[in-house]
Amino acid sequence: MRTLKLVIADDEAMIRRGLRMLIETEAGLEVTAEAADGREAVELARRVRPDLVLMDIRMPELDGLSAARQVLALPHAPRVLMLTTFDEDESVYEALRIGASGFLLKASPPEQLLEAIRAVAAGNALIDPAVTKRVIDAFKGQPRSGPPPPGLDELTPRELQVLRLIARGLNNAEIATELVVSDATIKTHVNRLLMKLGLRDRTQAAVLAYEARLVEPGRQ
Repeated sequence: MRTLKLVIADDEAMIRRGLRMLIETEAGLEVTAEAADGREAVELARRVRPDLVLMDIRMPELDGLSAARQVLALPHAPRVLMLTTFDEDESVYEALRIGASGFLLKASPPEQLLEAIRAVAAGNALIDPAVTKRVIDAFKGQPRSGPPPPGLDELTPRELQVLRLIARGLNNAEIATELVVSDATIKTHVNRLLMKLGLRDRTQAAVLAYEARLVEPGRQ
């Protein structure tokens, strides 16, 4: 199994040290660098080319949201998992909208953080349950007008169905059960719809589905 390389970006040294100690107890995970502010995080992401950046959302010099935007624009961009101590942070929706793959509270149990790292590195979306309501509220406030996203009209009926289920938070196995097909078939559908829509992962697909009103917040 290939070792996943991580960069930790947080302005508090104690937080960085604690995260490093936790992560490095897990086989297959390696912290290759630490950043104390957003600018340093962008530079390290460019230089060491990690698989994943754990990004605090509130940092000096350059805040985590701005840093994430720059990191995600890099060639061979890593995935970004946002961390915060605030469960009512206004930046949750924008972080997901720009391409961050997840959002987790620093107070989350250690096993949840490790699970989140694995999930995000595998291309799955992850939003801490404590901030899910905030995300849904943000979706409710988005305007409904405007043309449909590019590529949406290229999706087959089955791909649209899979996209709606992704937005509901189902993983591949759960979607396969729902549609009574194999996991491999769902994986193929997901890869094709991401390619057609020009998206990098399931998180962006979920955001697009809500913005295009393929799924209504709070409704199944």
